[in-house]
Formats: sequence, structure tokens, C-alpha cells
Amino acid sequence: MEVVEGAVIRLEQAAACHRERAEEMKREFFAAGERVINGSALYDQMDFDSWLENTQRNHAPETVRKDWTVATTFFAVRKADGAMIGVIDIRHALSVSFLREYGGHIGYAVRPSQRRKGYATEMLCLALGYCRKLGLPAVRLGCYLDNLASIRTIEKCGGQQVEEKPYLDGREMAVYEIPLPKE
Repeated sequence: MEVVEGAVIRLEQAAACHRERAEEMKREFFAAGERVINGSALYDQMDFDSWLENTQRNHAPETVRKDWTVATTFFAVRKADGAMIGVIDIRHALSVSFLREYGGHIGYAVRPSQRRKGYATEMLCLALGYCRKLGLPAVRLGCYLDNLASIRTIEKCGGQQVEEKPYLDGREMAVYEIPLPKE
């Protein structure tokens, strides 16, 4: 299991040991009326075991789904108490049209009870470090134009808006690029 350490949280690659906390987090999203969990690699549409198998398959070039790209899915876990804060999916390339047009390299979500506490910024910063280690020169990511918290997070992490367009559901979205200069 890959782990990316941060100051307050760490990103832990999705594994069976996360089942109970992940299910609790999923219930919280749904109870808040959020039926889509962005950056969850479709966890909102699958049971945990099927989802975990899917994310593990998509982590390896030899087994990734033909309609997707190699990706690493992490849970954000608070170091102080092990609480699950959110989920973040890092796509190693934009090899499918959906990702090039809309999804980008990174998708993430913070559970409703943990928002507005700075976790999204730390999650994204840690993900950018991971992407830099993958050798990516820049990453793309998108969010709805009315998601001001996500816009602030992306811009705080160096994001520059490169495009506005309608998403598949007709809502307006912004596409950002974040350069990843070599350290």
C-alpha cells in the first residue's frame, strides 16, 4: 500500500483495511444528498469489494480497463485519529477522451462534515507531489464553476484556468492546469 505523508493527513492507497471507514464516509455523502462522490473512482456506484477490485485492477498497466487509464486511488486519513477525511483519484495519464476533456489527472472529494478545514488543499498538494514523482510536467483538473471552494483550492495550489465549458450534465465547468516544475 502506497502512503503519501502530509502535515495533518496522509494519503493511503485504497485497501481492504479501509472498508468500514469508507462505508461510513459513503453513507455521509449520500445522507447529505450527494449521490456522486467526485474522485472516488466510481465508489458511489459500487459496493466496496467490487470497487476495491476495480481500483486495484486500474492501478496496473497490465490490468487497467480498456476504457480507462492507470490510476492510484487514495483515502485521505487524518494522522491524529485515523479519521477518513476524503478520497482522491490520481490518473497517471490522460489517455481517454473523457479525462482529456473533463476529468483530468486528479479528482477528489472531502466528506461533508470535514469541509472548510483546509483538508482539500493538503490533499491536492500531496497529490501534486505524487504526480511530480510520476514525472508529469503538469496536471489538468476540472470543477463546476459554482464550486467556489474547489476553485479556491485549485488556485491556492497553483492552478491556472485554461477553459470554461459545459460538462456532460450541462452545468458549466472550469478546466485548470497546474505546472509541476522539477524540484
